Amino acid sequence: MVISIQQAAHIHPSARQLHWQKLEFYSFIHFSINTFTDREWGMGDESPTLFAPEQLDAEQWVRACQAAGMRGLILTCKHHDGFCLWPSQYTDHSVQNSPWRNGQGDLVKEVSDACRKAGLKFGIYLSPWDRHEPTYGDSEAYNDYFVHQLEELLTGYGELFSVWFDGACGEGKQGKKQVYDWDRYYAVIRRLQPQAVISVCGPDVRWCGNEAGHTRSSEWSVVPESMQDNEKIQANSQTEDNGEFATLVRSAEDDLGSRHVIAEAQNLIWYPAEVNTSIRPGWFYHPAEDHQVKTSTELMELYERIVGGNACFLLNIPPDRRGLIHEQDVEQLQLLGQKIKQYYQHNIAENALIQASLSDQQHPADHAIDQSEDTFWCTPYGVEQAEIELDLGSVQNMNRVVLMEHIQSGQRIEAFAISYQNKHQQWVPCYQGSIVGYKHICRFSAITAQHIRISIIESRYCPTLQSIEVYEVSIQQSN
Repeated sequence: MVISIQQAAHIHPSARQLHWQKLEFYSFIHFSINTFTDREWGMGDESPTLFAPEQLDAEQWVRACQAAGMRGLILTCKHHDGFCLWPSQYTDHSVQNSPWRNGQGDLVKEVSDACRKAGLKFGIYLSPWDRHEPTYGDSEAYNDYFVHQLEELLTGYGELFSVWFDGACGEGKQGKKQVYDWDRYYAVIRRLQPQAVISVCGPDVRWCGNEAGHTRSSEWSVVPESMQDNEKIQANSQTEDNGEFATLVRSAEDDLGSRHVIAEAQNLIWYPAEVNTSIRPGWFYHPAEDHQVKTSTELMELYERIVGGNACFLLNIPPDRRGLIHEQDVEQLQLLGQKIKQYYQHNIAENALIQASLSDQQHPADHAIDQSEDTFWCTPYGVEQAEIELDLGSVQNMNRVVLMEHIQSGQRIEAFAISYQNKHQQWVPCYQGSIVGYKHICRFSAITAQHIRISIIESRYCPTLQSIEVYEVSIQQSN
């Protein structure tokens, strides 16, 4: 079957995918036995008595996330060592046999409660690999065990926005190979948490392909359905040597959704990207890394490139052995939040005059600047090129244009350009891009102009723009 461009243009996100995309920026919290052993991957034979965070404060974690502008938090409820941060009835390898809270604690509950109190979305990470559980490698028995633990997390901690799986699949006892029953896991999640996206080794959100925060210049959300199957195949063949998140290693410049790629596809799906990296070199806290925390300038570069590149940004923040986010991390997160607010607090285009070369009658140009998520501009059906001009009312300084497609209608723009009118009434190009998707932050050298033009050069069937915003960002060199 040959997929038409019209069909590709109408692939759109599910309600849960759209809700997830709007979060944009959220945290990963890696905290477990590894925090106290100074390891990245535990062996599964660690004593629960090592887990002793004497000052643990989940609300401090949430405050640090909110200060950075994050809207959600995903907690590593169980990592590869099998130690559970909640008192699971299916194992004794958990907080109930630790000195923390005299064995009466439930860290998943403390974090989920802190998130809800502050209005932050809460999600869970549950490692499918368990180096402590004796049934691991006996596929049927272990899948039962894993589902039991999954059900505990899905039913005991309120509504979840994400269930995050990596594909780590190490050797079981006596060298037995564990085969994960992904379809069964997914069915349980859909039944118990229907609004949660299933991420990375899952059908809703895909991994970008690296842990360094690298992004593609063209990050398509509409991709061949075969990519979803590849995720599970790679996960079930992964070993420790492949790396923690090495579900499917791809170059940041891989072409995943161009016309050339989709022409070869049997079917297309909406499968958007998440980019994950850590504020420190490691994923768990290590005292030696206290002076290797990413600066707010580095984090801001990641934020603009990831959130502004049609992906969501998952930033890991590992609490220290006290059970607190370290002061170094907190400082940079606070500075990051200040920068995001400072950069994007005044939209110069808010009261602009706007006109388009072509518009659908029900979707005129002014819908692109009315600040509503429910309205958008688009061309008449079948018209793939157009120009939009903004009159800002007076000469303005600017170096950012933020574009958003109406992705509820699909991802359509394939190439666009931005130009401005100089004092000689000449149109001068200042930016050229490919995809837009949910959000594209166009960064360019500062210009001064009253009139700017957005030219849609290539699109699928007909382009849409839900939002056009213009900013002057004052770049400060300090952290």
